[in-house]
Amino acid sequence: MRKLIESTFMTIDGVVSGADKWSTPYWDEEYSAYARELLFAADALLLGRKTYEGFAASWPSLESVEGDYAVRMNTLPKHVASRTLTDTTWNATVIKGDVAEEVARLKRQPGQNLLKFGTGELDRTLLEHRLVDEYHLWVTPVVAGSGDRLLDGIDTTHLKLARTTTFASGVIVLTYTPGAPQ
Repeated sequence: MRKLIESTFMTIDGVVSGADKWSTPYWDEEYSAYARELLFAADALLLGRKTYEGFAASWPSLESVEGDYAVRMNTLPKHVASRTLTDTTWNATVIKGDVAEEVARLKRQPGQNLLKFGTGELDRTLLEHRLVDEYHLWVTPVVAGSGDRLLDGIDTTHLKLARTTTFASGVIVLTYTPGAPQ
Protein backbone atom coordinates (compact mmCIF):
# COMPACT_ATOMS: atom_id res chain seq x y z
CA MET A 1 0.00 0.00 0.00
CA ARG A 2 1.30 3.43 -0.95
CA LYS A 3 1.56 6.43 1.35
CA LEU A 4 0.17 9.85 0.49
CA ILE A 5 2.73 12.53 1.34
CA GLU A 6 1.69 16.19 1.59
CA SER A 7 4.50 18.70 0.94
CA THR A 8 3.55 22.30 1.74
CA PHE A 9 5.55 25.51 1.95
CA MET A 10 4.39 28.01 4.57
CA THR A 11 5.53 31.09 6.46
CA ILE A 12 5.87 31.16 10.24
CA ASP A 13 2.46 32.88 10.39
CA GLY A 14 0.88 30.00 8.45
CA VAL A 15 0.51 31.66 5.03
CA VAL A 16 0.72 29.29 2.07
CA SER A 17 -0.15 31.64 -0.80
CA GLY A 18 2.55 33.44 -2.76
CA ALA A 19 5.30 30.92 -1.95
CA ASP A 20 7.03 31.84 -5.21
CA LYS A 21 7.57 35.33 -3.74
CA TRP A 22 8.84 34.47 -0.24
CA SER A 23 10.38 30.97 -0.38
CA THR A 24 12.89 31.26 -3.23
CA PRO A 25 15.67 32.95 -1.19
CA TYR A 26 15.81 29.75 0.88
CA TRP A 27 16.26 27.30 -1.98
CA ASP A 28 19.75 26.04 -1.26
CA GLU A 29 21.49 22.65 -1.37
CA GLU A 30 19.82 21.33 1.80
CA TYR A 31 16.42 22.45 0.56
CA SER A 32 16.99 20.84 -2.84
CA ALA A 33 18.26 17.58 -1.33
CA TYR A 34 15.16 17.23 0.85
CA ALA A 35 12.84 18.04 -2.07
CA ARG A 36 14.69 15.53 -4.21
CA GLU A 37 14.32 12.81 -1.57
CA LEU A 38 10.54 13.34 -1.48
CA LEU A 39 10.19 13.41 -5.27
CA PHE A 40 12.31 10.33 -5.95
CA ALA A 41 10.46 8.33 -3.26
CA ALA A 42 7.23 8.87 -5.23
CA ASP A 43 5.98 7.30 -8.42
CA ALA A 44 3.02 9.65 -8.98
CA LEU A 45 1.88 13.17 -8.09
CA LEU A 46 -1.46 14.33 -6.76
CA LEU A 47 -2.35 17.94 -7.60
CA GLY A 48 -5.27 20.29 -7.47
CA ARG A 49 -6.23 22.13 -10.66
CA LYS A 50 -4.48 25.44 -9.87
CA THR A 51 -1.23 23.74 -8.87
CA TYR A 52 -1.40 21.49 -11.91
CA GLU A 53 -1.93 24.43 -14.28
CA GLY A 54 0.93 26.41 -12.73
CA PHE A 55 3.31 23.45 -12.76
CA ALA A 56 2.35 22.36 -16.30
CA ALA A 57 3.08 25.88 -17.54
CA SER A 58 6.59 25.97 -16.08
CA TRP A 59 8.14 22.55 -15.38
CA PRO A 60 8.46 21.31 -18.98
CA SER A 61 10.80 24.22 -19.76
CA LEU A 62 12.98 23.66 -16.67
CA GLU A 63 14.76 20.45 -17.68
CA SER A 64 17.87 22.30 -18.86
CA VAL A 65 18.07 24.17 -15.53
CA GLU A 66 16.89 21.61 -12.98
CA GLY A 67 18.31 18.44 -14.59
CA ASP A 68 17.09 15.04 -13.39
CA TYR A 69 14.74 16.61 -10.81
CA ALA A 70 12.80 18.28 -13.62
CA VAL A 71 12.96 15.12 -15.73
CA ARG A 72 11.47 13.18 -12.82
CA MET A 73 8.82 15.86 -12.22
CA ASN A 74 7.90 15.92 -15.89
CA THR A 75 7.71 12.15 -16.40
CA LEU A 76 5.81 11.10 -13.27
CA PRO A 77 2.10 10.44 -13.79
CA LYS A 78 -0.08 13.21 -12.36
CA HIS A 79 -3.56 12.77 -10.88
CA VAL A 80 -5.44 16.08 -10.92
CA ALA A 81 -8.46 16.83 -8.74
CA SER A 82 -10.72 19.25 -10.61
CA ARG A 83 -14.39 19.80 -11.34
CA THR A 84 -13.69 22.07 -14.31
CA LEU A 85 -10.59 20.77 -16.07
CA THR A 86 -11.37 18.55 -19.04
CA ASP A 87 -8.18 18.39 -21.09
CA THR A 88 -4.74 17.69 -19.71
CA THR A 89 -1.20 17.52 -20.96
CA TRP A 90 2.01 16.91 -19.02
CA ASN A 91 1.33 13.22 -18.35
CA ALA A 92 -1.83 13.94 -16.32
CA THR A 93 -5.31 12.54 -15.87
CA VAL A 94 -8.25 14.24 -14.22
CA ILE A 95 -9.79 12.43 -11.27
CA LYS A 96 -13.41 11.81 -12.20
CA GLY A 97 -16.10 11.22 -9.62
CA ASP A 98 -15.46 11.08 -5.90
CA VAL A 99 -11.95 12.42 -5.21
CA ALA A 100 -11.63 10.77 -1.79
CA GLU A 101 -12.67 7.41 -3.20
CA GLU A 102 -10.21 7.70 -6.11
CA VAL A 103 -7.32 8.75 -3.86
CA ALA A 104 -8.07 5.84 -1.53
CA ARG A 105 -8.00 3.54 -4.59
CA LEU A 106 -4.65 4.99 -5.71
CA LYS A 107 -3.23 4.42 -2.24
CA ARG A 108 -4.25 0.75 -2.32
CA GLN A 109 -2.21 0.17 -5.47
CA PRO A 110 1.32 -1.18 -5.15
CA GLY A 111 4.16 1.25 -5.73
CA GLN A 112 6.03 4.14 -4.24
CA ASN A 113 4.51 7.15 -2.48
CA LEU A 114 1.96 9.55 -3.94
CA LEU A 115 3.34 13.07 -3.50
CA LYS A 116 0.97 16.01 -3.22
CA PHE A 117 2.01 19.59 -3.85
CA GLY A 118 -0.07 22.74 -3.42
CA THR A 119 -2.77 23.74 -0.98
CA GLY A 120 -6.47 24.38 -1.28
CA GLU A 121 -9.79 22.64 -1.39
CA LEU A 122 -8.18 19.26 -2.11
CA ASP A 123 -6.42 19.43 1.27
CA ARG A 124 -9.75 19.72 3.04
CA THR A 125 -11.07 16.63 1.27
CA LEU A 126 -7.94 14.63 2.04
CA LEU A 127 -7.89 15.65 5.70
CA GLU A 128 -11.61 15.06 6.21
CA HIS A 129 -11.24 11.53 4.83
CA ARG A 130 -7.98 10.88 6.71
CA LEU A 131 -6.10 10.07 3.51
CA VAL A 132 -2.79 11.85 4.19
CA ASP A 133 -0.14 9.63 5.76
CA GLU A 134 2.54 12.29 6.27
CA TYR A 135 2.52 16.06 6.24
CA HIS A 136 5.85 17.73 5.39
CA LEU A 137 5.33 21.36 6.39
CA TRP A 138 8.23 23.51 5.19
CA VAL A 139 8.17 26.45 7.63
CA THR A 140 10.11 29.34 6.11
CA PRO A 141 11.44 32.11 8.40
CA VAL A 142 9.21 34.74 6.83
CA VAL A 143 6.21 36.64 8.17
CA ALA A 144 3.80 37.26 5.30
CA GLY A 145 1.29 39.24 7.34
CA SER A 146 -1.64 38.20 5.17
CA GLY A 147 -2.64 35.59 2.63
CA ASP A 148 -4.28 32.21 2.41
CA ARG A 149 -3.58 30.03 5.40
CA LEU A 150 -3.22 26.30 5.46
CA LEU A 151 -6.49 24.53 6.29
CA ASP A 152 -8.50 27.52 7.52
CA GLY A 153 -11.93 26.32 8.61
CA ILE A 154 -10.95 22.70 9.29
CA ASP A 155 -12.17 21.14 12.54
CA THR A 156 -9.59 20.51 15.23
CA THR A 157 -7.37 17.68 14.05
CA HIS A 158 -4.50 16.25 16.09
CA LEU A 159 -1.27 15.13 14.48
CA LYS A 160 1.86 13.44 15.84
CA LEU A 161 5.29 14.94 15.22
CA ALA A 162 7.32 12.28 13.44
CA ARG A 163 10.47 14.24 12.56
CA THR A 164 11.97 17.71 12.51
CA THR A 165 14.52 18.68 9.87
CA THR A 166 16.32 21.99 10.28
CA PHE A 167 18.27 23.65 7.47
CA ALA A 168 21.08 26.17 8.03
CA SER A 169 18.91 28.76 6.21
CA GLY A 170 16.36 28.65 9.03
CA VAL A 171 13.79 26.57 7.16
CA ILE A 172 12.34 23.82 9.34
CA VAL A 173 10.45 20.88 7.86
CA LEU A 174 7.98 19.51 10.38
CA THR A 175 6.85 16.00 9.47
CA TYR A 176 3.57 14.93 11.05
CA THR A 177 1.50 11.78 10.89
CA PRO A 178 -2.20 11.41 11.76
CA GLY A 179 -3.05 10.72 15.37
CA ALA A 180 -3.53 12.26 18.77
CA PRO A 181 -0.56 13.11 20.97
CA GLN A 182 0.39 10.43 23.51
